[in-house]
Order: sequence, then C-alpha cells, then structure tokens
Amino acid sequence: MRLPLTIAFLAFAYGSPLLGADQTTDWMPPNVLLIYSDDQGTFDLNCYGSQDLETPNLDNLAKRGVRFTNMYSPSAICSASRAGLLTGRFPVRAGVPGNVSSQEGVAGMSPSEVTIAEQLKAAGYVTGHVGKWHLGYTKETMPNAQGFDTSFGHMGGCIDNYSHYFYWQGPNRHDLWRNAEMTWEDGAYFPDLMVRECKSFMETNRDKPFFLYWALNIPHYPMQGENRWRQHYRHLESPRRQYAELVSTMDEKIGLVLDHLEELGLTDKTLVVFQSDHGHSTEERAFFGGGNAGDLRGAKGCLFEGGIRVPSIASLPGVIPANQVREQLACGIDWFPTVSELCGVESFRKPLDGKSLVNVLHDRDVATPHDFLYWHLGGGKRPQWAIRDGNWKLLGNPTDRSNKAEVETTKDGLFLVDLGNNEEERTNVANGNTEIIERLQRRRSEILKSLSDNP
Repeated sequence: MRLPLTIAFLAFAYGSPLLGADQTTDWMPPNVLLIYSDDQGTFDLNCYGSQDLETPNLDNLAKRGVRFTNMYSPSAICSASRAGLLTGRFPVRAGVPGNVSSQEGVAGMSPSEVTIAEQLKAAGYVTGHVGKWHLGYTKETMPNAQGFDTSFGHMGGCIDNYSHYFYWQGPNRHDLWRNAEMTWEDGAYFPDLMVRECKSFMETNRDKPFFLYWALNIPHYPMQGENRWRQHYRHLESPRRQYAELVSTMDEKIGLVLDHLEELGLTDKTLVVFQSDHGHSTEERAFFGGGNAGDLRGAKGCLFEGGIRVPSIASLPGVIPANQVREQLACGIDWFPTVSELCGVESFRKPLDGKSLVNVLHDRDVATPHDFLYWHLGGGKRPQWAIRDGNWKLLGNPTDRSNKAEVETTKDGLFLVDLGNNEEERTNVANGNTEIIERLQRRRSEILKSLSDNP
C-alpha cells in the first residue's frame, strides 16, 4: 500500500495514530463526499473559463483545493462511467461497457464487483448513496447490495424532477426509492430532495467517518432548472439557456450541502471530490446541445475529447493544497485508489486500472501515474474504443456527436491524433504513422487479453 506521503500529510493535519499510542484516540480518517454531475460539458464552470454561467460554489471549492485540466471520465456514457468510478476499473473490465437497463427487474453491474462503498464500509465507514444509480434494477444490483448502508434516489437513467417518473419513454413507471423500497414524494423538486437527504446523512453521521456518494441527476435532461435561474438566463439563446439554468441550479444545490458541512464543523475533516460523468449531451431531449466543450470535438456518447474530458475538483483542507491546478493525465477510475489512500485503507480488489493521484494532488510537477488510458464503449463487433499513450490517441470506429467535422477514418476504422499538436482532433494522421498505430494496437490487444484473463 502506498501510504508514506499520505500518512505524513494526515499526521500533520489530524495527528495520525502512527505517531504514537497517546494520539490514537484523537485521530479519525477523513469523511468523503463524492459528487458526480450528469452530462456536464468540459468547460462549464467559471473556474474552467465559462463567461456566461454563475457557478460560485464550485468555483469556491476549486479555490479551496485542486482543479484538474486533463481529467477524463471513465466512459462517455452514464452507466459505464459510474461503473468505472465506483470500481476503479475500466468499465469494460467491470462488465459495463455501455448503459444498463432502466427497467425494473433487469440486472446491471455484477454483484461480484467491489465498489468503493464496500471497501470503505469494511474499514468502518458509514456509507450513503443519494441521487442517480443507473447500475442495475434488481435487489442484488441496487445500491444497498453494493456497499451502501442507505440509499435514496432513482435507479434508471433519468426522471422527471417533479413526478419522479422515468423520463423518456413508457409505459409510465415511477422511479423513486429509499433503501430498495419504492417511496413517493409527488410534486417535490428532486434536487431539493437530494439536498435534504445529503444534509440528513451528514448530520446523522457527523461523529463517525462517512462516505457519501451524491450522484446528481443534473444538468442531464429533462431541462427543468429553477424559476429564478430561468429568469436570470432569459437573455441567452436556446439551447444554452436551458442548459445554463440547470448548471446554476446544480451549483446552488451543491452550495447548500457544502454550507451544511461547514455548519457541522466538518469542512476541514472531509474530502470533497466533484466531477462530471462525461461530456454534455447533444440529444433531442437536451434541445440538441447547450454544453460547452470549446474547440474540442465530441460530446456525450463518443470518445473524442469533448465526450470524455471533464471538470474535476478535489478539496481536503490541510492535506490537499489550496487554489492549485493540475495538468497531469488522470481519469475517474483513479478516485477509487486515491480515496482509499487518503483514508488509509488498502484496496482489496485486484486488479485496479485506476492509479492513486495522491502524489499528483500534493505536487504539481510529479509525473502522471498512467502509462496509458483505455476506453471501450458499447458491445457488438464494432464498439467505439480509444487508447491514449502520451500525446498519442488512437480511436477505433469513432463517432462525433458534436458534428464539428467529418470523421474520416482509415478503411479499418482508425483515427490517430497527436493531442500535443492537434487537441481539436480535426485531422487524422494515421497515414505515415504505421509504427505508432501498431504499438497502440498491441497495447490494446494486451488490455483485451487481460479482460479475458479476469472475467
């Protein structure tokens, strides 16, 4: 277990029991609040350069901690990204290469997978889930069977925020659950319900280490921002207007929870991680866009940069430096080992594809822990896939849901880019770089073989 540097920081901040028996009763591992937004664009916070959004609470969180500029989501689609986050493994290794069903009675991620909640629970943490799940809709694959002591939220991909019915297709089905039992709160705004549940969980467990996974359902459609934000953004054109309303609603709700953490005196004792699950949506239900990936091509559902490069912030006062930026290559699968290390808990699930970011959090000059990253989206004979090794990125069977340029692949469906010179991924440089393609394909073959070795 990689603990020396972490223990030094924790000892300074809290008084580690490793420094002497007389301090044992004074030390308590940090709480963890893991916030996952839904369908949020790469640059859609003020601290990421947005000029037309109001996001003061997340901007303040960035000032209290570290902001990543080269963070990738585990996948470009909801279920797969969540599987990668919670297991620390490539989603395809976790058995979730795409979205799982939003139909009650249909299983999702295998119960054999070990989640960060299960690991922290085994170490004495109280664990809670609030918000979206989308990783299985049977008793064996819902949150309470995957390491969470308590759970409140919806099991499918999205709900109407007032009726709490599954949003995009019939038959009409209600989707609001507390601890695997259906519950009803007709007419109550779901983001407000999530704030209530987060506050209650933190207050109930204020005297013991807790892990709270707050999986927001916004700014994912339906585009139901609060009225004061609809008025605030009425000058913007659609679809940016509807999207902005939800982003600021999200920021406001996060601020209420962070304020409550402060009221409880827990801010300095809590690791807060915020990240989006993938890029913004360009689906019809999202008015065909609204999110901002800048000049990056791609969006939700594709493996170009705009689909997988996401905002990400981490804060733990006294342990993680304040108001700093990290440019190292990182991925959402890294939070499993990072949280484990910061909490002094040894990972008992192997293999993990994620790498601890503790050294990166502490030092802006340390190298990324990743030799490469791999994405595999969808099943069948022609899944989308991508591998990044240094600045080289090779995509297989790519699609561009942002429609910023034609996707011109080789006859084998390959698209090669040098992100150091072509971050916008407009030009395929496969021709003339045969050796690089062969090296990256060999790396991919090794990954696929490891999947069959570890089903």
